[in-house]
Amino acid sequence: MAKKRKPPSIKGDPRTFDPDFKGPVVNRSCTDVLCFIIFILFIIGYIILGLIAWVHGDPRRVAYPTDSQGHFCGQKGTPNENKSILFYFNLFSCASPSVMVNLQCPTTQICVSKCPEKFLTYVETQFPYKKDQKSWTYYSQFCKSPFPKPEKSLSQILMDDDCPAAIFPSKPFLQRCFPDFSTKNGTLTVGNKTIFEDGEGKTRNAVELRAAANSINKVLDAKSIGMKLFEDYAMTWYWILIGLTIAMLLSWIFLILLRFTAGFLFWVFMLGVIGVIGYGIWHCYREYNNLRGRPNSHLSIYDIGIQTDIRMYFQLRQTWFAFMIILCILEVLVILTLIFLRNRIRISIALMKEGSKAIRHVPTTLIYPALTFIFLSICICYWAVTAVYLATSGVPIYKIIAPAGQCKHENKTCDPEIFNTTEISKACPGAQCIFAFYGGKSMYHQYIPTFHVFNLFVFLWLINFVIALGQCTLAGAFASYYWALKKPEDIPPYPLFTAFGRAIRYHTGSLAFGSLIIAIIQMFRIVLEYLDKRFKEPQNNISKFFQCCLKCCFWCLEKAVKFLNRNAYVMIAIYGKNFCRSARDAFNLLIRNILKVAVMDKVTDFVLVLGKILVTGCISVLAFLLFTERLPMLIEGPTSLNYYWVPFLTVVIGSYLVAHGFFSVYAMCIDTLFICFCEDLERNDGSTEKPYFIAPTLHGILNKKQLVPQKQKE
Repeated sequence: MAKKRKPPSIKGDPRTFDPDFKGPVVNRSCTDVLCFIIFILFIIGYIILGLIAWVHGDPRRVAYPTDSQGHFCGQKGTPNENKSILFYFNLFSCASPSVMVNLQCPTTQICVSKCPEKFLTYVETQFPYKKDQKSWTYYSQFCKSPFPKPEKSLSQILMDDDCPAAIFPSKPFLQRCFPDFSTKNGTLTVGNKTIFEDGEGKTRNAVELRAAANSINKVLDAKSIGMKLFEDYAMTWYWILIGLTIAMLLSWIFLILLRFTAGFLFWVFMLGVIGVIGYGIWHCYREYNNLRGRPNSHLSIYDIGIQTDIRMYFQLRQTWFAFMIILCILEVLVILTLIFLRNRIRISIALMKEGSKAIRHVPTTLIYPALTFIFLSICICYWAVTAVYLATSGVPIYKIIAPAGQCKHENKTCDPEIFNTTEISKACPGAQCIFAFYGGKSMYHQYIPTFHVFNLFVFLWLINFVIALGQCTLAGAFASYYWALKKPEDIPPYPLFTAFGRAIRYHTGSLAFGSLIIAIIQMFRIVLEYLDKRFKEPQNNISKFFQCCLKCCFWCLEKAVKFLNRNAYVMIAIYGKNFCRSARDAFNLLIRNILKVAVMDKVTDFVLVLGKILVTGCISVLAFLLFTERLPMLIEGPTSLNYYWVPFLTVVIGSYLVAHGFFSVYAMCIDTLFICFCEDLERNDGSTEKPYFIAPTLHGILNKKQLVPQKQKE
């Protein structure tokens, strides 16, 4: 009778002893070749897309302002070569609701050599023309084409759209004429005037013009702020670099000292948590006791119902009693957790100390974040340049824009040469045929939106691939350290570069597979955000609820897949298997050690967060004292800063990013050592025939067979 086979466990089968296994497998083959081919084809297509966009696009369309005819202002070799500034005929029309929809001011825009410097209306130039032609000569430079004299009536000028009805004092900024706003005795003025004529028989004031050009005025305010920020950075750039260098040194020292301080930091923190909760219990009891005998303090929360003033709840004894019970339960849970999980916590702390030793023996891993930063910068720059060239591809497209925003022909394409002779101009008085964007009718131009989506998707794929490559490389280097029986003698030479070469040569397909999954999830999240912004107004509560649920689900899915991928890359670096098998093995291994995973993850997160806060906090204090000139006796820092918080925040954010880069290496080190540790416990039993590869510091924690001590250099 045939022997009945044992069904496979949902957790997978544990590893068995292999006398030939000495760490990351050397003899391996290429994995996930199909995904590698697809990845390469996408990269080739991405390069071709960039070349095509480079041929058809013109970034000058972003750098130079464009008039209503689609011509560049200030472009060399054109009639507008000496006219580098854009001028708006009727700035009041920029307050139209259609501006926010079409992102275009519904008024004629021309290129001029300089902005108006005084108030002048078309009517004012007509009457003194015979005696004095200077006014008209000055005014005519702001018309579409030069006129010998102002013969046309105002209504005819406005109908033909030849000249503006009036000009106002303006200043050029971002190659555009913006109103010259100023404040005089607390009153807003334009060219020292508060009231002026708009050239169409109406009296306007500076407040109305300010409302019409509100967004423009914000840009003007940003100009002065931008200049001051530039001055501050020019005075403090070397201090910022010094601060980031100190942050790098502090991060390195912190990682090295974790070998001695990891346990101390954790237990001090946990005692602090217990003490804080205990103080909360005592405070709740004191408040509960003090309210005894006070009027209405005996009422329940149900009796007073829902109140907008939350302070009313704190006048009830029941509230403080409930808080006290909750804190007591939380205190008991924390203490019981520490008691029953103390051995796993000790293992986690010991692994963290081992991680500090691993980084000390493989110091080149601390340089790898710089390489990742370079790769990410290349991907971001290529994506941004391609997006700009795609956005500026094609020929000028003109659309109908009405000031009132109520024309039935609005947003339809038009021809500016014949627009004034069509029936549309009569049906929609005041409508303009304005340049909208660059496009075309060819197949390339029709698929530009698709190319934008492709550009974004491949960008996400490449970004995640670069991160995956870094994780797999670091995992291979730290796995080489762990599986060295005698450390550091048995550590192979150049473990980081060897792991990087293996990852690129054999596992590009597997890394591309894992990063593709994350890129698809991120693309879905971006689509959801786009739909949320696009249809925000007409949504009802039910659709908003389902959309929030979808966002939450995809966010959780992305976090879960990233966690699984991270451990799958460790298995790829060790065994050289394909992505699916590595992910399955990593998942089964983690399930078999689920409690160790939970404890290890939380302990590591705590120490890393504490390290980032410590490094950033130290640098922040020094930067604050330096930039606020509170260290004159020790060191003379920069003086007369416009905004001391600008270089201060730069140093704070920069030091956090530097610390994050160093600690990301440490986090990958801990994850790798933990995977190897779990594998080691399943493969070996600590006997002479099956010795553990773990450090002697972990020997006393494990309740296994008698362990054979191994001579390792500390």
